[in-house]
Amino acid sequence: MKKFIHYVRQEGKSVSFLYFLVLAYTVAALIWWGILLLRQSHQITTFERQNLILRIDSLAKPVEHQLELQRIEKDESMRTFKYLGEGLTFLGIILVGALFVYRAIWKYMKLSRQQQNFMMAVTHELKSPIAAAKLNLETIRKHKLDEEKQLRLIDNTIRETNRLDQLCNNILLAAQLETHRYQLFKEPLNISQLLESDIKEIGGRIGTHSIQASILPGVWMEGDKLMLHIVLSNLVENAAKYAPRNTAIFVKLFESNNQLKLQVIDEGPGIPDEEKERIFLKFYRVGNENTRKAKGSGLGLFLTAKIVEQHNGNIRVLNNTPTGACFEITWSQYSVQTA
Repeated sequence: MKKFIHYVRQEGKSVSFLYFLVLAYTVAALIWWGILLLRQSHQITTFERQNLILRIDSLAKPVEHQLELQRIEKDESMRTFKYLGEGLTFLGIILVGALFVYRAIWKYMKLSRQQQNFMMAVTHELKSPIAAAKLNLETIRKHKLDEEKQLRLIDNTIRETNRLDQLCNNILLAAQLETHRYQLFKEPLNISQLLESDIKEIGGRIGTHSIQASILPGVWMEGDKLMLHIVLSNLVENAAKYAPRNTAIFVKLFESNNQLKLQVIDEGPGIPDEEKERIFLKFYRVGNENTRKAKGSGLGLFLTAKIVEQHNGNIRVLNNTPTGACFEITWSQYSVQTA
């Protein structure tokens, strides 16, 4: 896989070099063509002047000679203007076309790099749970273990297969959301109760971090229960991937300026400003697969942003003080029912 990616990157560099080489050759050919035309125009003018001397005596007919000379010079000026105008117009068209082509190539290469990172991540994400489950099952088959050890291995195998199932579901859901083939099942939901139950369930899966919740009670809105569960699960698990072990993850639901806000805050390294808009792109992950230690496929935040968008919300990432990241979702359509 690494050799293949290295080959693709080398191919990308070769394509860029060839592109600029062809562009430089085209511009140089256009300039040389313009120089030749200007030389030809000058030669025509020189020939007409020589012919004028033979046709009209400047001493015998000075006025007629002067008028003809002015016509020759005017024709040369018109040819020069025509050549330069056509040449500059053609050059402008070439450069504009080259810009659009380069942008298309750049986007294609960028998408290719993201897909390469995605393939490496998915390959690792698929192999890890499969290898762990296989090892656990072979251990149970080859060794006579007591009931407690067997149950522990079985629980671990189920956990790994659930992880594998979640990855497959994310890939399928990403394809469905991108092609608008997934239809949301919206219904009135008590978001406060939904978040509280989801936090308990996610907290049981994530044993390396504590989840501290501050949930505004009685919040209702129209939404897809399964999709909103995926949103919270992705954000909390993403925080757990990058935040140091035994640190807290904060989940807050509150009102601010007549808007409902859901925040998931961690105490990790944070996200650089130049990466904050890119992290919601499909396949995009901060860094590269050769240096990145955190697991992931680059689909979690893409799915989260798509789901939030379909629920008429906005998502952004802020800096947490003194360190970490704050993912904030904002909705304007909701209601709060007090007991």
